[in-house]
Amino acid sequence: MTDLTGKTALVTGSVQGIGLAVAKALGAAGVRVAVHGLASKAQADAALQVVRAAGAPDVRFLDADMRDVQAIEAMMDEMSAWGGADILVNNAGIQKTVSLAEADAATWDAIMSVNLSGAFHTMRRALPGMAQAGYGRVINIASVHGLVASVNKAPYVASKFGLVGLSRVAALEYAAQGSKEAGGITVNCICPGWTETAIIEPQVAARAALHGGDRDKGVADLLAEKQPSQRTSDPAEIGALALWLCAPIAHNVTGTSIPVDGGWTAQ
Repeated sequence: MTDLTGKTALVTGSVQGIGLAVAKALGAAGVRVAVHGLASKAQADAALQVVRAAGAPDVRFLDADMRDVQAIEAMMDEMSAWGGADILVNNAGIQKTVSLAEADAATWDAIMSVNLSGAFHTMRRALPGMAQAGYGRVINIASVHGLVASVNKAPYVASKFGLVGLSRVAALEYAAQGSKEAGGITVNCICPGWTETAIIEPQVAARAALHGGDRDKGVADLLAEKQPSQRTSDPAEIGALALWLCAPIAHNVTGTSIPVDGGWTAQ
């Protein structure tokens, strides 16, 4: 079920965290993987080595700035030359915790460009080729904040709600393409809650400061507020779910937004 030999994937924002875990899971299933990010050569090489060691038959690194439409176009041209993306995982994302009153235009524009517009531009380029092939997977790493809101996150929440909406439209437009046997075309969101990644570190640090700098107490404070399980997720858990969504057996799972949030959105 998880043998995807012969498939090619683009995973944006995949030099660390959730993106790297997804790239690693796909590589282990026999997928050729394009790793992406704005990274130093050392960081990029390390990520490529991780994915290659997992079993990917071929890996390459792409460094398009997701705020730059022309850079995205060039990246998708490169993917087309590599045979096209059978699997597209939009994981690249940025966040800034700031009140609505204090947020400025630059913050809004940057977050919307990376988190929402970037995904739009990769999807509009990748989906027609998937339809032609009869198999395709788009997995957008949204957030629990694509389903519920929190204070001081207006640009981030808006971008993630938008990503969920965009994904649902794409799912409907491509739902009838392909076949059960080939796997069809599906578009889904994964919506993580608190997950052990770099993006939550500023919030962890702020909470830890309230507890004398104790990081564990800072994490516990965050979890107690939102996540009933009182447990963070590991990026590998998101990778495992993404891999399952790519299997042909998941051909009828489309247009969904799957929370991995310890019950956060069940409240």
